[in-house]
Amino acid sequence: MVEKINNLLEEIKNLTASSKEEVERLRIQYLSKKGILNDLFNDFKNVPNEEKRAVGQLLNELKNTAQEKINSLKETFENNDLGEQIDLSRSAADFNLGTRHPLSLVKNEIIDIFSRIGFTVAEGPEIEDDWHVFGALNFPPEHPARDMQDTFFIEKNPDILLRTHTSSVQSRVMTSSEPPIRVLCPGRVYRNEAISYRAHCFFHQVEGLYIDKNVSFADLKQALLYFAKEMFGEETQIRLRPSYFPFTEPSAEMDISCNLCGGKGCPFCKHTGWVEILGCGMVDPNVLEECGIDSKVYTGYAFGMGVERIANLKYQCKDLRMFSENDLRFLKQFESAL
Repeated sequence: MVEKINNLLEEIKNLTASSKEEVERLRIQYLSKKGILNDLFNDFKNVPNEEKRAVGQLLNELKNTAQEKINSLKETFENNDLGEQIDLSRSAADFNLGTRHPLSLVKNEIIDIFSRIGFTVAEGPEIEDDWHVFGALNFPPEHPARDMQDTFFIEKNPDILLRTHTSSVQSRVMTSSEPPIRVLCPGRVYRNEAISYRAHCFFHQVEGLYIDKNVSFADLKQALLYFAKEMFGEETQIRLRPSYFPFTEPSAEMDISCNLCGGKGCPFCKHTGWVEILGCGMVDPNVLEECGIDSKVYTGYAFGMGVERIANLKYQCKDLRMFSENDLRFLKQFESAL
């Protein structure tokens, strides 16, 4: 029996096959319940006891060798089949890569521009208390912005609301930091407005705050002129018009020369040659005092802009709703943007 096992061992080591079907036939011939190896194991009971140990070891070696050989032949044909399915002459498959949202592109560009002149990013919660959103920013109790027509209040707690501007982050920074303060506050804000092509119940802002000794309106103007030229081109001009905000005094709204017509006048700028992009002003002394900053020592300026507004100017999107509807036909236009 030992000689028979040794002969089978050599035979199995030299097995070859030309197809998957032939491999399966060899498996049945050697390893199935009616195969050669199974017959040998059945004959093992007739082996004398003194030879059982040696013969048993040979049988196990034979079975393992046969199993490994059959598996090796099977893998050969499986790999060949895979190779036949792949056309190596073809170019690499295209991968649909994602891209940043246009609002993220614009927000990051705004942050990058102001970071070059020393501004850092500060963030805060979207669900805020009344004091950080209104009280600390010089909003009197009767101010219209506190009305339900403009603000989403939390029903069970009228002092908790969805922030209407990221100025709430500025009030948090002022109460927790010592001047000098130079921060940008980007984020989503909410207002109770009807949704249309030019307005939405949520949108995005980037607000800036700079507080230090001897900060002047000239510093504010120079920073905003720098931003406008970096964002819209070196030829861009700005103008500041008097306005009113509870948290700044004096206050202004800033326009830029229309980047579509070069200031000559077109339907986009309503033939004025100017487009409004942000509000700004010197921080009201009442705001500084309310937040624990000595207004006799420190002054500061603040500004705020809508990201959607800037994105409209850069990408000329005529419907604000496109930024939040997740329409792939619209978003795919920004695949090449960084």
